[in-house]
Amino acid sequence: MPLLTNSLNRRSLLRQESGYTLFEIMLVLGIIAVLVGSAIYMLAGNIDVAKEQRVTSDIQAISMQLRTYEMLNYRKPSTEQGLKALVQMPSSDPKPQHWKKLMESVPLDPWGNEYIYHNPGKFKADGYDLYSLGPKGVEGDGNIGK
Repeated sequence: MPLLTNSLNRRSLLRQESGYTLFEIMLVLGIIAVLVGSAIYMLAGNIDVAKEQRVTSDIQAISMQLRTYEMLNYRKPSTEQGLKALVQMPSSDPKPQHWKKLMESVPLDPWGNEYIYHNPGKFKADGYDLYSLGPKGVEGDGNIGK
C-alpha cells in the first residue's frame, strides 16, 4: 500500500506543477506582438510599390485596347469620348465606323480615381496622354504614367 500511495502523491504533485503561469503566457504574447508589429512596419512601403505597379499594368492594358479601337475605327477616341468609348459606343463625333465593346468596364486606379485620357495629348502632342493622378488625386508631380 505505501508504494501505491507514494505514486499517487507523485502524480498529484506533477499535476499541480504542470501548465504555464499567466505571466509566461503574457510574455510570449508580448514577444509575438513585437515581431508582428515590426514585420508590418517593414512591409508598409511594399503596398505603395504594388499600387504603382498596378497603375503601370492597367495603363498597358488600356493602351492595348486603344490600339485595337484605332485599328477597327481608324482613329482613337477623342478626349470628350474618353475611355468610356471602349465600353459603350460613343454618341458624339467622331462616331466610330466599326465599334465593338473592348472592355467590360474602365478600371479605376488603386486610389479610386479614374484614369486621365487626352487625345490629342497635352504632354505628347503626336499621341495621347493616359495617366493616373496618383495617391494625391490632383494634377502635378505625383501623376503616374504620363
